[in-house]
Amino acid sequence: MDNLTHSLVGALLGQTGLKRKTGLAMPALIIGANLPDVDAACLFWLDGVEHLGFRRGITHGPPALVLLPLILAGLLYGFDRWQTKRGKRPEGRLPVHFGWLFALSFIGCLTHPAMDWLNVYGVRFLEPFSSQWFYGDTLFIIDVWLWALMGFATWFSLRREKKTGGDWRKPARIAIAASLAYIGLNAAFTAYLYDYETNSDPTRKNIVSPVPLQFWKREVLTEEASTLWNSTDWNGSLTNRDSVNRACFGNCPGYPDAQVCSLSPVEEIATSNSQVAAFLFWSRAPFAERAEDGSVLLRDARFYDPLARDRFTVALPDVECVELATP
Repeated sequence: MDNLTHSLVGALLGQTGLKRKTGLAMPALIIGANLPDVDAACLFWLDGVEHLGFRRGITHGPPALVLLPLILAGLLYGFDRWQTKRGKRPEGRLPVHFGWLFALSFIGCLTHPAMDWLNVYGVRFLEPFSSQWFYGDTLFIIDVWLWALMGFATWFSLRREKKTGGDWRKPARIAIAASLAYIGLNAAFTAYLYDYETNSDPTRKNIVSPVPLQFWKREVLTEEASTLWNSTDWNGSLTNRDSVNRACFGNCPGYPDAQVCSLSPVEEIATSNSQVAAFLFWSRAPFAERAEDGSVLLRDARFYDPLARDRFTVALPDVECVELATP
């Protein structure tokens, strides 16, 4: 998920009452909830799309989820001691306990891969012991409804705490329960569609993808043939698809006509091309498309969108498009 969502999760946990366990509890929870994204620093040393094969891996796995909270707790504890020595420590700050700082940093870090798992991008929970990707396919990577729910609850809880001194913990606890219910309903809808599509044709591979804003809708990507994906819209009904069945990699409204190429030549060069190797490792629905000059563009059907195509595309000017025989 996006970092605003991660931050709101950490803030809400603090407002449930956890922030009263130790001084600097809120920084531990909020920073901890974002800390596994330290792997974004790979953009400084990896070229092109190589970062796709690195992100959501080593810093989201078991060793990192112990080591990162330990480092964060140590830095926060040291910061408190540094402020105390300089006479700059805020008078209202609670006593700082290293054990609680570590525990809260650990809780914050644990929420990060759990939230990342909810979308189609995926996360590698077991890195470095296993590089298997896991996908929740439950929420779009940016969910404005969660923003609204968690953001309002955090503001309301802080306002009540400051203005009235009432039970400021209750709004945060209700919001967490409501958020879990919202996620659960979305997960149930996704699971239903997976069952429906599997029962319709057990031989086909399907990806149920949440869409922006409209949480009641799904785009179902179906592998019709090798490296050929079709897209079907579901409008929230548990019995019927939308009337339009879109073949997005042929003739689809909003997209140019595209010629799908065989993926075999691309797979052959993956051993000598780090860009291609990283892309295929990350990709869940790879396909090759003919460029205007007859070469190959390597894409992923999950992110076949005008706003994201450049970001999730590998251009292979030296590879000739071998036309794929489509059904």
